[in-house]
Amino acid sequence: MANYKTVNPATGETVREFDTLDDAGVEAALANTHRGYLTWRNSAPQQRAAVLSKTAELYTERADELARTISLEMGKPVREAKGEVQLSAAIYQWYADHGPALLEEERLDVPGAEESVVYRRPIGALIGVMPWNFPYYQVARFAAPNLMLGNTIILKHASNCPQSALLMEEILRQAGLPDDAYVNVFATNEQIADMIADPRVQGVSLTGSERAGTSVAETAGRNLKKVVLELGGSDVFIVLDSDDMDATVKSATKARLSNAGQACNAAKRFIVTEDFYDDFTNKLATSFESVTAGDPLDESTVLGPLSSQSAADTLIEQIDDAVSKGATLLTGGKKIDGPGAYVQPTLLADVTPDMRAYSEELFGPAGVVYKVKSASEAVELANSSVYGLSGSVWSSDLDSARSVAADLDVGMAFVNEHGTTLPGLPFGGVKRSGVGRELGPWGMDEFVNKKLLRVSKK
Repeated sequence: MANYKTVNPATGETVREFDTLDDAGVEAALANTHRGYLTWRNSAPQQRAAVLSKTAELYTERADELARTISLEMGKPVREAKGEVQLSAAIYQWYADHGPALLEEERLDVPGAEESVVYRRPIGALIGVMPWNFPYYQVARFAAPNLMLGNTIILKHASNCPQSALLMEEILRQAGLPDDAYVNVFATNEQIADMIADPRVQGVSLTGSERAGTSVAETAGRNLKKVVLELGGSDVFIVLDSDDMDATVKSATKARLSNAGQACNAAKRFIVTEDFYDDFTNKLATSFESVTAGDPLDESTVLGPLSSQSAADTLIEQIDDAVSKGATLLTGGKKIDGPGAYVQPTLLADVTPDMRAYSEELFGPAGVVYKVKSASEAVELANSSVYGLSGSVWSSDLDSARSVAADLDVGMAFVNEHGTTLPGLPFGGVKRSGVGRELGPWGMDEFVNKKLLRVSKK
């Protein structure tokens, strides 16, 4: 049964299909990664670091191949795809550079014994359930720190990313990672649930929808397994003031339309103080209108298609729902004529709580703009969301912006930049945006046994 397939979202053409794992394959993945853990956990940290460093090198060497693969699979413009490959390489290299030091023993100054030492040790085989919107980056965030720790990995990628999934497995093995330390599986959701319940698996990390996160967390909870969940977002872009509105609008456009708006931490709600609202809104609508869609494999393309026709249909339904209930459509709002899952860059105003666009995540090139009278009103509106991933505040007054950013109920707050992702910065949210953190030292503090060894004289 071919549940995993490459369907070019720019044309709707089915390019290649892959068979789903059978029951024997499920058992093999569990047995191999458990056996691999018993060996990999005893490897020297410098050996693991060398594998990650070689992985980073191979990502750079094969950047064009990697980029074109995801452009074909999920529609990311190839120049953005190359940026994702570079970021993924940087993550592997960061853990290669810093991982051994992060694994050094920590001696505690606690009286009453000869010594008290905390060791960071791996815990076993882990399952990663990864999404299609950043096929390489999301996997790197999970795989790099955990392979550095000495854990092993069963990786289930999104069903529309089979070729990139196989490429990542191939590169890790080419870099010298043992075959049973990382196993890609084309598994069903039911098979993954069975794997989570298996005693050989010690944890699961999921990046994806709130619905998928709820299901995985429920299964993991029943089986007392650790989870890390990076889920949805309805991130704010708060404009308190601007001494260069053109530059602010340029940043807002990029923050909303990169990756065709298909990012959990993309700017989705633009909250603007009333003195600057008209100028910002008019310029943002004009900026959206200037962005043209094209073939994601073309180096000049800025806006690609959504990942699938169903994704485009869902976004249009959310937009139509808002307009039918009284929202103002400032620009866009339609599918782009022709083949492919293309949607016009869309901007809505006058959105109210009875509309889907108010509370649901808009996962595509569509944003909502709100007018507020004060910074405190901006914070209140921002925090009314059930999500709490990230948010940004824009102002020439850094003290005011810092104060507003500090009051946002989010895992990541930025001033005069949005959604910055670097290997050494923590990534994660609060509320219904998930639990846990990835990247930096925090990424090595999730699936780890912080083991105390205390020695006293007899």
